[in-house]
Amino acid sequence: MISLSRFFHSVSLVLFFLTVLPSRAAEFDLVGREMIRILQNGHYARLPFNEELSARFFERYLETLDGDRVYFLASEVDEFKRRYERSLHDRLSTRTFMPIARGLYEVYRSRVSGRVSYVAELLERGQFDFTKERKITRDRGELEWPVDGSALQQVWRDLLEEMILSERIKRKRLRARAKRVGRPDPFRSEPSIKKKVALQFDRLFKTVAKTSEEDIANYFLSAVANAYDPHSEYYSETELEQFKIDVSNELVGIGARLSMNDFGEAEIYGIVNGGPADQQGELKLGDRLVAISPQGDGRWVDIMFKPIDKVIEHILGEDELPVGLRVKRSVKLDDEEGEGEDVVLEITVPRGVVTIKDDLASAKIYEYGSEDEMIRLGVITIPSFYFDYDGVGSRVSVDVERLLARLKDEEVDGLALDLRDNAGGSLPEVQRLTGFFISRGPVVQVKSINGQVRSLNSFHRKPLYNGPLVVLTNRGSASATEILAGALQDYNRAVIVGSAATYGKGTVQKVVDLADVMPVFSDRVRVGSLKLTFQKYYRVSGSSVQSKGVTPDLIFPDINDAYEVGEGFQKYALPHDVIRGSSRLKPWDRDELYLDFLKERSEQRLEQVHYFQYLRSDVARARAEVAKNEISLNLKARLEQVEREERLRESRNEERRRRFAQMEEEDERTLQVFRLSLDDLSREELRPFDQDDHSEDYIREAVDELAELEKALKWPSGIDAIKRETLLILGDLVRATTAANLATIEKDE
Repeated sequence: MISLSRFFHSVSLVLFFLTVLPSRAAEFDLVGREMIRILQNGHYARLPFNEELSARFFERYLETLDGDRVYFLASEVDEFKRRYERSLHDRLSTRTFMPIARGLYEVYRSRVSGRVSYVAELLERGQFDFTKERKITRDRGELEWPVDGSALQQVWRDLLEEMILSERIKRKRLRARAKRVGRPDPFRSEPSIKKKVALQFDRLFKTVAKTSEEDIANYFLSAVANAYDPHSEYYSETELEQFKIDVSNELVGIGARLSMNDFGEAEIYGIVNGGPADQQGELKLGDRLVAISPQGDGRWVDIMFKPIDKVIEHILGEDELPVGLRVKRSVKLDDEEGEGEDVVLEITVPRGVVTIKDDLASAKIYEYGSEDEMIRLGVITIPSFYFDYDGVGSRVSVDVERLLARLKDEEVDGLALDLRDNAGGSLPEVQRLTGFFISRGPVVQVKSINGQVRSLNSFHRKPLYNGPLVVLTNRGSASATEILAGALQDYNRAVIVGSAATYGKGTVQKVVDLADVMPVFSDRVRVGSLKLTFQKYYRVSGSSVQSKGVTPDLIFPDINDAYEVGEGFQKYALPHDVIRGSSRLKPWDRDELYLDFLKERSEQRLEQVHYFQYLRSDVARARAEVAKNEISLNLKARLEQVEREERLRESRNEERRRRFAQMEEEDERTLQVFRLSLDDLSREELRPFDQDDHSEDYIREAVDELAELEKALKWPSGIDAIKRETLLILGDLVRATTAANLATIEKDE
């Protein structure tokens, strides 16, 4: 979406993808024809290629351009529909879609220009009245387009007033917080409210103005692929490179994190410790990139107002190849206030391989009790099912296997897998990893476009770990994560705990390099790739997770319960269905999970824990706000609402400080936490975890004063309420299992 609200993380199972080609424009009309041929022959849904599908293409592209209904008029949309809605499928198959894609985008570009000019006029007049009792729609996605120019101008006036009012209230709220804790004004170096809003619209205009032919083709072809299902996508060469980074957790770059500021500069907000930029030593946090020399040869590319992915494309490259960075740096004297004077520097950094260690599997050991009665619980956190398609980099199953071996050496009594917000990854990796916990047998069933169903099996004759096991999920747990959680649940191998359901993505994708299918004499440079949904997967019990997800055995409240989070809320998502379960499923004894006992104990605790009481209240309030779908433009009413929220926040924080102090005291007596990253595996003795020790952090980041004021209190021992309850459930499972084993031994004796 490139509409205004979106201007200001996809889930997939991936089997393979191919390489990035050199930079040059492609013949996108031909690319579209070949892509649609693959979709028609290879997409799982096998949709009829007709006017109904054409209408989907048009709808998705229109949503890409103006999903918030703030640029086009209803009459324009009607005319677009009359001319194009029923013919796009023909235009794609006859290689003549780009004139339509380009024409509609040019109308959109002109509307952006006109709306930004109108906003500039309103800002110059400066006549805004926030005393009236007026409300506007918060989410315009389901509204009709404005009927005429006057109605459209009112939409934009409302939008501008809401932006100004929200920024005004934000500054008032955070200044008050800063004053309470003795910090300086966090907005002392910020432009005025009107200037900040003007900069945001100026950035929008300049970004849209720089859109290339490749960008337009990308928007249109992505809309076409999304018309089949939410996970079929067209990837430009830039997007494919980012996709490869996401699934492998590795890149060849400089080891810095960037964010685009309101002035169109790419600001350095993080530097990887020990990475190429850190070793070179000249780049500093807060530096702002304005130009890049991709080859380090003095030929500079202006990156002002470019999307951040385009900036990153210029930085990525070959190992050891230098990249030139032209940066602005604010320099001031010791006694000088404000931002200081800008100087321009040119820095050359040799590229290097950077592993994104924050996104690799890691573990901790939680040791409860005393030497007389001690329980040791291990938790492995798996952020994604990453893999390296070249076979030389990180693989999640290999990393988890290493962590699991060390946890067994440390003699943990029970194990939890934290899969919260794990959006998926490699199917072979989850297939292998699931086998660590079950005997050899089916892990998942996949159904192909021809209706053939086959089982994918685990690779181990016996489990690597057969002790008490708990799996923690939430609504952000998707795809490969749902395979793992669903398989362990079907085998009665683990207790699944978490939000009311996981995401619900039950489809499998592969990435097709479109250069491989182009005609022999066609230009194959920068033609992009297609991520194609070609299979559905099913649990070994026969049920698909598609649209419904995995339902945990023990359910926690989740703030996302108030929102439309999940596959079932996505447009054109494939339906849920059920097939025959695998005949080779040999589940463990369900009684050995002690679910009734665990549920009773957990529910009693949840009723006593303030965090879950607060959460239930927040969910109810959020649901009411979503249902109303409106926001007030009355300053007094908004301030009263903010004051209520601030009082509630302070009241909760006051209670939390007392409670956290008690928890810290209790933790000091009864708990030790040991860290176990992949780097720690070579240590003979594990080191205690200290959440305040940042000496070995993967990355150092610039201090964000606003973010600091928004931060919640730190949980004692770094254990949030969800994880703390999960550990208590795991402890109950360990004790129940131990008691049952002792009873069995006594009976046998």
